[in-house]
Amino acid sequence: MNALAETARFVSGKILRVDIPPSGATAYDIVIGHSILAEIGTLLRLRLGARRCVIVTDSNVEPLYRARCEARLAASGHEVVGCVTLPAGEASKDFAHLQKTLKQILGFGIDRQSILVALGGGVVGDMTGLAGALALRGVGVVQVPTTLLAQVDSSVGGKTGIDTGYGKNTVGAFSQPKLVVADVALLDSLPEREMRAGYAEIVKYGIIRDEAFFRWCLGHGGKLLNGDHGAQVQAIEASCAAKAAIVAADEREAGERALLNFGHTFGHAMEAAMGFGGRLNHGEAVAVGMILAMRLSARLGLCSPDDSDAVRMHLADVGLPVSPPPFSWNVDELMRFMTQDKKAESGRLTLILSRGIGKAFVARDVDPAPVRQLWEEVLPR
Repeated sequence: MNALAETARFVSGKILRVDIPPSGATAYDIVIGHSILAEIGTLLRLRLGARRCVIVTDSNVEPLYRARCEARLAASGHEVVGCVTLPAGEASKDFAHLQKTLKQILGFGIDRQSILVALGGGVVGDMTGLAGALALRGVGVVQVPTTLLAQVDSSVGGKTGIDTGYGKNTVGAFSQPKLVVADVALLDSLPEREMRAGYAEIVKYGIIRDEAFFRWCLGHGGKLLNGDHGAQVQAIEASCAAKAAIVAADEREAGERALLNFGHTFGHAMEAAMGFGGRLNHGEAVAVGMILAMRLSARLGLCSPDDSDAVRMHLADVGLPVSPPPFSWNVDELMRFMTQDKKAESGRLTLILSRGIGKAFVARDVDPAPVRQLWEEVLPR
């Protein structure tokens, strides 16, 4: 019996396989369901056997779920040797916190057979993934995302990273997890703002390559955000399946994987300019960035203004921001961050643009003049 079928025999929930060529050695499961945190110990034992574990979490998640996660791991024969608790928030994604995290992890006496359990949102997942790639030159990571954004995006695909003065995630590594456990029951504790931030990434999958899924979002997005677990599972499964297919074809972002960054070059520039504070979270920045990418696409004659308007109207309907917030914006600084984006080549501007909903593409060597003009039009004065 293969690993996927073996897992399905013992656990509930939807199971997706991420299988990255050529060898398939980095294959792993994404398990999606309700109340499946209780099965994390079984899932880990089935995939990897009994392991020594270190939980990495943050100050918001630790009091909610650490004890439950630790108990379920221990009940399945795993030894939890310690826990690292990061301060909640994007500000923890820096060199200082990475160094502190590594020192704590190594201080627990781990070896290369140990597992780091990333219990938290995107910040915890990114930090744990990078720490796992660096510690002892490679320690396995299990992602247990506790936010909608992390469940549909950052926990899958193996991108890890920290922020620097040069931009978001400008230091990092590609390092695939061993397992992803996405429990929608954990979303019940999320503030509405965080749910909306994750929803921006869900809509993105429809905009870039699946018009039918975008139409599904139009009809079901409200239910998802209002706590409908069935809609949440369906959206997470569709999003993870789309991302898994793209990552399997292009793990290192040499081509098609760049599509996943639709709206992100604009969004990351805003986040960097604002210092990665709480005034504009990642999902909100992506929402505004997608609207700007669609507006630019329409302006360049690539897509219909109706498509651009449809994206803007839906994001506004669910309560996401549709324009940059008040701030002391500097267009030159925003343009500089965009040309320093990881997708840029030799300082040239690379953007993900659209020929219509479901038809995103990578546009290289984009003329900066219309981009600058767009910034000047939309930035609040």
